[in-house]
Amino acid sequence: MIPAVRALARAAMAARPVPLADVQARAELLARFDRSYLVPVEVFAAFAAELTDHRRPGGPFAALCINGRRWFRYHSVHYDTPDLRSFHDHRQDRRLRYKIRERLYEDTGERQFEIKLKGRHGETVKHRRPLLPGDAALGAASRGFLASVLDRRYGLAAPTELTRSIETDYIRATFVADGQRVTCDAALECRDPATGRTVRADGGLVLVEIKTTGRLTAADRLLHGHGLWPAEFTKYCGALAALRPDLSADHWRRAVRTAFPAAA
Repeated sequence: MIPAVRALARAAMAARPVPLADVQARAELLARFDRSYLVPVEVFAAFAAELTDHRRPGGPFAALCINGRRWFRYHSVHYDTPDLRSFHDHRQDRRLRYKIRERLYEDTGERQFEIKLKGRHGETVKHRRPLLPGDAALGAASRGFLASVLDRRYGLAAPTELTRSIETDYIRATFVADGQRVTCDAALECRDPATGRTVRADGGLVLVEIKTTGRLTAADRLLHGHGLWPAEFTKYCGALAALRPDLSADHWRRAVRTAFPAAA
């Protein structure tokens, strides 16, 4: 087993389980601030133990549990224009920027079409609609939804031509407390449909993403105490930079080298 997956599974099994309904009630966070950390497994094990300790001030974080499972397989397909407008908008830190993806929760079969926007204060705002069996991710309903969201929130027209830019697979465990959610991802594998090239993240790293309505959390402080600080990294932009080294991606270069050392 990949070391990061083993550490993630141990952390999830050590925590108190909580059902999906409770996670959605306590910390659904469709509008939130995100911070990403690239955490070595040794540090992650200590961090997770502190996070889920029943003696923790404010109470321990619990682990999402669905049908007895506490870690889950995710598959995402990201869409962009042929000239990678979304990627370059994020690279240039444009105020009006967005990502488009289809997400499959492999263990339940649920599919979602999602649009992630940046709010005026730098927060991430997610809009999503379920995809039924047989629905095309970029069918008429999804394209209408995309056009409505971009017009309503940004006053922008939706791009007419979209293609698959990358596909990602990973394993995730989620820890939650009131108003806070910590997602922990391992075994990240990314593919470029255009070239067939694949990159895999360092098996000794866990990608920790802290999602909250506030600016700084107890989870952030725990990681700071271990000498870790937020990384300039997202799965979409980081993976695309690793898969296509000809792209200008200085913004993420250091994090990409850490996350995908073989590609670097």
